[in-house]
Amino acid sequence: MTGTPVPVGPPVPSRRRVLTAALAAGAAVLGAGALSGCGSAQAADSSTVRLWDLFSGADGGLLNDMVRAARPDMPGTGIERTVLEWGTPYYTKLAMASAGGRGPDVAVSHMSRLAGYAPTGLLDPWDLDLLAEYGVTEDAFAKAVWSRTQFQGHTYAVPLDTHPFIVFYHPGPARAAGLLTRDGALDTEAFSSPDRFLAAGRELARASGKQGIAFGYVTDTAQGWRLFYGLYRQTGGAFELPPGGPAEVDVDRMAEVIAFMAKIVDGRVNPRRLDYASAIAAFTNRQTAMILSGEWELGTFRAADENVGAAPFPTVFGTPAVYADSHSFVLPHHPHPDRARRRRTHQAVAALLKAGQIWATAGHIPAYGPVTRTRAYAALRPQSHYARAQDHVVLDPAVWFAGAGSDFQNAMSQVLQQALLDGLAPDRAARAMVRRLNTFLSKPSPA
Repeated sequence: MTGTPVPVGPPVPSRRRVLTAALAAGAAVLGAGALSGCGSAQAADSSTVRLWDLFSGADGGLLNDMVRAARPDMPGTGIERTVLEWGTPYYTKLAMASAGGRGPDVAVSHMSRLAGYAPTGLLDPWDLDLLAEYGVTEDAFAKAVWSRTQFQGHTYAVPLDTHPFIVFYHPGPARAAGLLTRDGALDTEAFSSPDRFLAAGRELARASGKQGIAFGYVTDTAQGWRLFYGLYRQTGGAFELPPGGPAEVDVDRMAEVIAFMAKIVDGRVNPRRLDYASAIAAFTNRQTAMILSGEWELGTFRAADENVGAAPFPTVFGTPAVYADSHSFVLPHHPHPDRARRRRTHQAVAALLKAGQIWATAGHIPAYGPVTRTRAYAALRPQSHYARAQDHVVLDPAVWFAGAGSDFQNAMSQVLQQALLDGLAPDRAARAMVRRLNTFLSKPSPA
């Protein structure tokens, strides 16, 4: 194919089916009036690409900078952003707008949400030939990330970034503890087994004179799951979630990971009862020498320590795996897409990807490989030190009920909190997680 129209995706779902999909995703269904101000992207100025995204604050400012930097690569095309509240409201509104054919030209979505949208006909696939005309091809992306863009042989997402769960550290105590290499990077080999990881925490505590490793999970709806799933996938254990169930998992390996997590937050070497904000405060105030966190907190940590270091999450259980998600561009479904508008949309997204160096300053790993292979990116510290994490990322299971901001993540994190904070035995916690998995699997997919 060369320059052919974007192929039509699955059949347009009925309104009843879309309402079911939105409800099943944990969304509060919005009335038709909630979309009245959105209008139809197809009726907009043909030279303007309408983008819905969830980036406010510093990230929103960076995206504006990217739009300005991308202009030379999309002459005659403008981008009009609409910023919506992140979470359930965003994904519900996107689903409803797509169902009615009134969505924007392009939207940002977490890749982990794709399994709840592509199969229901809420998205249209990308035209890879059109993207290639503008210099964007599959081989420019990490295989671990690109593999999650697919559904039934079509590409339903174009990754903007990878945002992994990593480790940050203060170089002073890390160096004093003997945990840095000659070039100042973290010696991840010193964390390469459960015993070594815990021993490194003790050395960090001694070197800092305070505590070793912070992890904020109390009452958080995702942190426990992020740490657990990345570590579990390192064990090589199965985690298959067939429709209808039951879950095919290794309960013994799950329990092993949970037991290790409980040892990390022992309350002696490392703090035990930290919520998300308290963990950030403990690290920025140098009460701990290391923190387990998402790269999206780089700005906060660098404001407190301009030399803050970072590294991919160490391989503790043998198989490299780093929990992550990916902001990606998706095409909301339009029953009769305008070919010229779709071409402009492909061009605009390609141009934004090429401006990824700007996005990298926030800590996100640009998904477009040519950006991360430049000298300018190599000079970004500590970003370039953890960029290789994208080669081994694991996202949420590709099932309709999982993904960023989902009830699934919250349910798993609640059980893990009982194990880490309340003393629930690891084997009992593992079985409780399996029961909750099977409950989710027993619910019919809206697809």
